[in-house]
Amino acid sequence: MDGLGPSAHLHFEAAVERPLSVVFRREDGTWEGHDYLVEVITARQGLDAFDVVMDFRDLEAVLDRALAPFQGKLLSDLGLDGPTALAERLLAELAPHVPAPARLAELALTDGRGRRLALRP
Repeated sequence: MDGLGPSAHLHFEAAVERPLSVVFRREDGTWEGHDYLVEVITARQGLDAFDVVMDFRDLEAVLDRALAPFQGKLLSDLGLDGPTALAERLLAELAPHVPAPARLAELALTDGRGRRLALRP
């Protein structure tokens, strides 16, 4: 044994999910509402001293703050033209708030029909 805990050589992931309702303007000028489940996955080798990837409460709070400006909004008013732009913006906003050695592994938007858009940094 190398003195590290038994989990030091294992890869762990942890996820939190939150709902998000937004409106997009289509190319033809009509509006289309979407309800998404936003999933944020963090990862790291081994676990911290509390046997977690990172504190879920911290990750949930950061996600709630990041989603608040978008909730119920017309995304074109916020400079976003679709779900990919939304996911990219959220990924960029969340990544700096995941403390090393954990990292943001994936952000996914799943719509009411089960279609999933996932981005990885």
